[in-house]
Amino acid sequence: MSDSVSPPPEVVMTQLIFGKWVAMAISVAAKLHLADHLANGPLSVAELATRTETHAPSLFRLLRALASVGIFAEDAAGNFAQTPLSQVLRSNVPGSMRAVADYCGADWSWRPWGQLLETVKTGQTAFDAVFGEQVFEYLSKHPHESEVFNEGMTSFSMQESPAVVAAVDFSAFGTIVDVGGGHGHLLGTILMKTPTARGIVYDLPHVVAGAPAHLAAVGLADRCRAEGGNFFETVPAGDAYVMKHIIHDWPDDKSITILRNCRRAANPGAKLFLVEMVIPPGNAPSPGKLLDLEMLVIASGKERTEAEYAALFAAAGWRLTRIVPTQSPTSVIEAELA
Repeated sequence: MSDSVSPPPEVVMTQLIFGKWVAMAISVAAKLHLADHLANGPLSVAELATRTETHAPSLFRLLRALASVGIFAEDAAGNFAQTPLSQVLRSNVPGSMRAVADYCGADWSWRPWGQLLETVKTGQTAFDAVFGEQVFEYLSKHPHESEVFNEGMTSFSMQESPAVVAAVDFSAFGTIVDVGGGHGHLLGTILMKTPTARGIVYDLPHVVAGAPAHLAAVGLADRCRAEGGNFFETVPAGDAYVMKHIIHDWPDDKSITILRNCRRAANPGAKLFLVEMVIPPGNAPSPGKLLDLEMLVIASGKERTEAEYAALFAAAGWRLTRIVPTQSPTSVIEAELA
């Protein structure tokens, strides 16, 4: 039995550096819905090129590269087929990551990363420097890009929401408000497990417009409503407030404003639940440490430690009570009225 030999550092570093090639190739495959086209069996490159209106030789090179990392597989006849890894690039299947891959390779999401060096030098958000406005202002003016973003966030919710409801019992609350709730996937998951509760999905009007259809589709139209508004100004009254990947989008001063607005509107005895990645101490690997760079580049926010969340809560009239790990990379950060 031979001892395994780790690759030399330069090989590992090469793989890390070239990760951008794989990431963009996956995103293009997602945008072209290649996995959806292959759902019923292998197809030739010519057929795929016809269906996707692409250049067949270039499409072959894309597929060949992806097959080399386990995404799709070429058979002896030159046709391409699904693999377990490419299955999650299909739309509307359990665990689908298609919308996430689409979002991550979108021009408005990808281009600011080219300015990371300048952001590290100056502290200025790269997206703002590239596009001349903040990301959420930009998305409010670009419906297609906004829809790509919202679909990506909904896809994340499909992975994280079941983990949240498995970790936290919401049955004590009469009205649950999902602040920045998008299309309502998280709140819908909570309400389906909490039949005694009612809900409000609260987000910008152009975002929350997509919530009623989802809520109706899962049979919650009678217990949950969508409300448009600006969480920097006000939020609806509620017994519990949930926010998934909202506070991490904003610097401390704006985060405190959101949390204070929740505190001001909260019913007596209300609680707050943030679904975020909590940064662990030391050098331990954590997806939150990488997501933090996305916040640095795109949104002006940050991922935070337990102590940083406690300080935010204290400044906004809340008290950190516990942090509940989930089966996803996120945790549920719970607070009560101070």
